[in-house]
Amino acid sequence: MHPVLKSATERDRRWGNWLAALRERAQPPPVVVEGRLARAAGLTLEATGCEAALGARCLIEGQDGNTVRAEVVGFAGDRLFLMPISTLAGVMPGARVVPTRTAARVPVGYALLGRVIDGTGAPLDGRGPVLADAHVPLEGHPINPLLRGPIAEPLDVGVRSINALFTAGRGQRLGLFAGSGIGKSSLLAMMTRFTRADVIVVGLIGERGREVKEFVEDNLGAAGLSRSVVVATPADCSPLLRLHGAWMATAIAEYFRDQGQQVLLLMDSLTRFAQAQREIGLAIGEPPATKGYPPSVFARLPQLIERAGTGTRGGGSITAFYTVLAEGDDENDPIVDAARAVLDGHIMLSREIAESGVYPPIDPESSISRSMSRISAPQHLRAAQKFREIYAYYQRHRDLITVGAYRAGADPALDRAVRLWPRLEAFLAQDMNAPVALEAAVAELEALVNADGVT
Repeated sequence: MHPVLKSATERDRRWGNWLAALRERAQPPPVVVEGRLARAAGLTLEATGCEAALGARCLIEGQDGNTVRAEVVGFAGDRLFLMPISTLAGVMPGARVVPTRTAARVPVGYALLGRVIDGTGAPLDGRGPVLADAHVPLEGHPINPLLRGPIAEPLDVGVRSINALFTAGRGQRLGLFAGSGIGKSSLLAMMTRFTRADVIVVGLIGERGREVKEFVEDNLGAAGLSRSVVVATPADCSPLLRLHGAWMATAIAEYFRDQGQQVLLLMDSLTRFAQAQREIGLAIGEPPATKGYPPSVFARLPQLIERAGTGTRGGGSITAFYTVLAEGDDENDPIVDAARAVLDGHIMLSREIAESGVYPPIDPESSISRSMSRISAPQHLRAAQKFREIYAYYQRHRDLITVGAYRAGADPALDRAVRLWPRLEAFLAQDMNAPVALEAAVAELEALVNADGVT
């Protein structure tokens, strides 16, 4: 370019930049319409006179200069419904409500590995501030389902019965369904320590504080924590923070998936997430439906679960296990039923099996992996099907055997099931500190069902 033209072009560029900067400085700051706190009932706050969008943060002035953080969860007319993030201590009638026009963001990055954080992203492990490579939206961005990669490869979780009978694929979403006190958290801890995933993200939602400490220190251990991120929002957190904990764990898993990593997301529990949404929905006036759960609960569940799974073709994946508490061991509980409909399979934990001393107490008859047929060899599939047939045949005749009415030789299939039963139970049982790789689990399964003339 001619020197004169080049000089003129450079002068025009600088002049344009100067005008743009001048316009930016001339723009008045956005007007923040403040309001006043009109009502506080339970954990629901009502503010009048202010403007803020759903999901936006607000600051409420309290006594002695204390500030309470809250989030907009609904509105009616000129009233905003707020849910506190921090404690309400010191809040008075007519307190000033200042919208911040900001929404919650999630810190992400490899510096999170080995850290334990709460639903706001603050550290719980006493190891200093959380360093983040970036911040992403709490509720993520949906992926076009046609752009997702297929579930084509198995993921080794280190648990023999799951690897062999209900093989999980990379990018699959499964539920762990069980009543209280059967061992869901312990099974999650086994998978955390033994899985071959690159990164593990654990969401402890609504659990007792004591259980959070035990999971991190005893179940997870230093080795498991080194490649994990733990998001903990215990039962004493506000329902909003419990929701945020589940969304935050999922957002962190999405970040690592987008980096091409194979991620294992373990969330305990999906039921506590639903209960937190129920508390919020009922507090802002949503009508109760099935067992007191408002309709928003059944909308939130698939929104959360669908964020897991495979990413775009050639990228990483999120293999997710969600624990679901069957209240009163009721398999038709509304949350159990809703979760079962949107998951890619479910692992049922049986109280009866647990009481018999078999751990993990996985029920082969009631469990299923809907992706197993696409990722397992035909020989493996036949062996798994044969195992379930033998197991179910023995269970159907269990009462007959127990009362002594069984006579050997009358039914060859039952004779075979009786002979193999001790080996079936031994196959399902596993020491919590002894991983069983996928290849070894499949080999053991095939050897078992082909023993004693089984075809």
